[in-house]
Amino acid sequence: MNPLSTIAELQDLALDLPRFEQTLAQFAQTLQLDLAQFDADHISVRCHQNATAERWLSGFKQCAEVMSDAVINGRPIYLFDLHQPLQVGPWRIDCIELPFPGDKRYPHEGWEHVELVIAGDPQTLYARALALLPDEALLTPGIKLKQSAPQGEGERLPNPTLAITDGSVTIKFHPYAIRDIVASERG
Repeated sequence: MNPLSTIAELQDLALDLPRFEQTLAQFAQTLQLDLAQFDADHISVRCHQNATAERWLSGFKQCAEVMSDAVINGRPIYLFDLHQPLQVGPWRIDCIELPFPGDKRYPHEGWEHVELVIAGDPQTLYARALALLPDEALLTPGIKLKQSAPQGEGERLPNPTLAITDGSVTIKFHPYAIRDIVASERG
């Protein structure tokens, strides 16, 4: 059973999870990417309204421990350690990211991306991640790539990100697990 389905504040996310899984599987197929070969570090939601973020925050606090509540790029981002992992595609994911709304508006409120770790030198992350994807997949109309390096206050590990999206779902690659990044903040 989906542990979110028992929490009133998270009913919309429980109902949205099958859509996310199907969209993610289709996107992975387009990218010719075998998701089972990766460890999913965490999964993330997106919303437009602070009221939705507050409701989800209240709900996640009923089924998880707050691992981090940092301000990154000017907005609060919470990380939760779930008491019971979620089954998402080939993975059991025990960490959820809840960013509060920022300037960007997302086409859908609900599950938005999954983050995968490909361990190695942070300086070579982009090249290593791109090497996993055939050129024809990257040239598919509607596929967009974004390189970034989000950093929370006090983080000691570099955290470059390569995000690949089709506008409805995103797969992000990082060199470190989010738990390692959070641990680096604590010194």
